[in-house]
Amino acid sequence: MRPLLWPVAAAAAGLAYSVAETRAFTLRTATVPVLAPGSTPLRVLHLSDTHMTPGQHRKQRWLRGLAELQPDLVVNTGDNLAHLDAVPSVLRAYGDLLDVPGVFVFGSNDYFSPVRKNPAKYLTGGTGVSSAGTSERPRDLPFDELRAAFTQRGWVDLNNRGADLEVAGRRLSFAGVDDPHLEYDVLDDRPADLTADLAIGVAHAPYLRVLDHWNRSGYPLIMAGHTHGGQLRIPFYGALVTNCDLDRARARGLHTHRTDGHEPSWLHVSAGLGTSPHAPVRFACRPEATLLTLTGIDSSGSLS
Repeated sequence: MRPLLWPVAAAAAGLAYSVAETRAFTLRTATVPVLAPGSTPLRVLHLSDTHMTPGQHRKQRWLRGLAELQPDLVVNTGDNLAHLDAVPSVLRAYGDLLDVPGVFVFGSNDYFSPVRKNPAKYLTGGTGVSSAGTSERPRDLPFDELRAAFTQRGWVDLNNRGADLEVAGRRLSFAGVDDPHLEYDVLDDRPADLTADLAIGVAHAPYLRVLDHWNRSGYPLIMAGHTHGGQLRIPFYGALVTNCDLDRARARGLHTHRTDGHEPSWLHVSAGLGTSPHAPVRFACRPEATLLTLTGIDSSGSLS
């Protein structure tokens, strides 16, 4: 091969791999010590950023299989949809998981159908439909149909709401916000209910104003999605961007978040299961769901 053709071949191979990686679904696991010492563990399945279209049958089959994990709780941090007709496909994909206690919030791609954008804008944070972007176009996705379907099956809507839920004999107290990327979030002044077995904050996009508020309010665990883990990651460097004001080092996985004068909260950010149909690539960042095992605080946290 001529030397000048090597860069072209390498670019083509990288593109082919990044397209193939969008179907390399991965189950990650993490241990989070947030319960009272000696507590029986709770198994929490974190789903995010499915970005479903009706034709994504492989993704739908993989998701249905997650019910075999028998989680105690499902936390869905939004961006379920990527097509006007995707609600039936989402419900089939989640399948028996909808019979498990669950909570959910929405992301921008539950409200707005995906549109073609300049890919370079992603690298500068100028994507999505934030108030500085294109949020004034109609909310054309069937989010109310999706909300009704989830709640009819027993999942709890946490969009700018709080709720208590009994899970495996424990009382969990939740605070949720609608998508911070759209600036739909409404943060109240109520502190975390520390009489519950655990208080959890749930958001789609992990903007610092939300993380800071919940850490100051005493939430031991915060869960979010949105970042796609960076979607494009460079080995030994990590995510290029997070598409919000969270630092790149915490673009995915289990970390902590702390404001001055407060104990740290555990923060789990899911890299999610999908992409926009107009940017169907991932590199060094496989689509994922995560099974979190919540344990007593006398144990250590881990991620795999």
